[in-house]
Amino acid sequence: MTRGGYTRRQLLAGLSFAAAVAGLDACRAAPTPAPSNQGTPVPTLSGQGQSASPASDAALRRKIASLLVVGFRGQTAGPDDWIVKAIRDEGLGGVILFDRDQITGTVRNISSPPQVTSLIRTLRAASAGRLIVSIDQEGGKVARLNPSNGFPATRSEAEIGAANSSATTRAWAQEIAHMLSSSGFTFNFAPVVDLNVNPSNPAIGKLGRSFSANADVVVANATEEIRSHRAVGVRTSLKHFPGFGSATGNTDFGVVDVTATWRAAELEPFRRLIASGMADVVMVAHLLNRQLDPTRPASLSPDVVTGLLRGQLGWTGPVVSDDMQAVAISSRYGPAQAVTMAIEAGVDLLVFANQQTFDPNIVTQTVDSIANLVRSGHITEARIDESVARVNTIRPAN
Repeated sequence: MTRGGYTRRQLLAGLSFAAAVAGLDACRAAPTPAPSNQGTPVPTLSGQGQSASPASDAALRRKIASLLVVGFRGQTAGPDDWIVKAIRDEGLGGVILFDRDQITGTVRNISSPPQVTSLIRTLRAASAGRLIVSIDQEGGKVARLNPSNGFPATRSEAEIGAANSSATTRAWAQEIAHMLSSSGFTFNFAPVVDLNVNPSNPAIGKLGRSFSANADVVVANATEEIRSHRAVGVRTSLKHFPGFGSATGNTDFGVVDVTATWRAAELEPFRRLIASGMADVVMVAHLLNRQLDPTRPASLSPDVVTGLLRGQLGWTGPVVSDDMQAVAISSRYGPAQAVTMAIEAGVDLLVFANQQTFDPNIVTQTVDSIANLVRSGHITEARIDESVARVNTIRPAN
């Protein structure tokens, strides 16, 4: 098939949910422009093409850096720390904070409410307030702000979905949103809107991360959560497109293939939330789904990002990757190759959690790779500008 779209027959093969068929038809829209040269081979990213002038090169590099969200170690940040330099001197656009370090097991960024508030204030000052400060605060087991660092415990999405009460959901969501905004966070990688079709799923169902297997319940509760976040100026991300609920593995630790288990009905929460204006950002998963792309994982697939998400579901806002250092990606692709493919696919914001591996040079290295793509003509600067414009819609004003 032609890259950049997916035929109705292919997408809906094996689907037994008539409502999902109707939803997909209702949501067809003209696709946004596809990334330049998205079907060409991945180049070797070293010294290609002609150099831009110093002034234009510096401006290009800052634009590219603004499209990265990076994790770091430390509960304080001084002017000479690499993360502050990356924000101040390179234009790094976002950071993600964690409670524990996955490699060392020690406290990473959060030890108390006053400490994390002070840390965020320092980081945002280095960017003149425009920094995206993000966190995974879903509730339940996936909550970086928790009793171990002085914050209250929060219920999981599964518990909230089981209650399925707008008042209960609103109170829960308002508590989370206030916790984030009062600490200085501007972005929450939540809600999970995957359908809980496999309760034994080690990445979703077993952790209580899904509201329900019922799309109506998922959409209703996610809507309340998003409204509560928006009310205090915190943006959110729908995840994990095009649906993680049927998986039997975790992409953080290996390649996960949902080809045999995924159904187009799993698109329904994304479709409905996008159509109702309740999406700020959509996160694309690292899942392999051969129903949608025979070779590439969803996060690196133009068929999924540009063809399905932007084209058929009509999403025009920012698309964010899951952690680009996850084993599902790093075990199959080199860093430069993965970044190239993500941009080709149509991803705007790239996340490097620095959890699976830790690399304080990740900002410079990634900017080098993408700048070389532009210099070589593999992608245009206009493609970068499109992503900058989309990401700026979720960036704090000051």
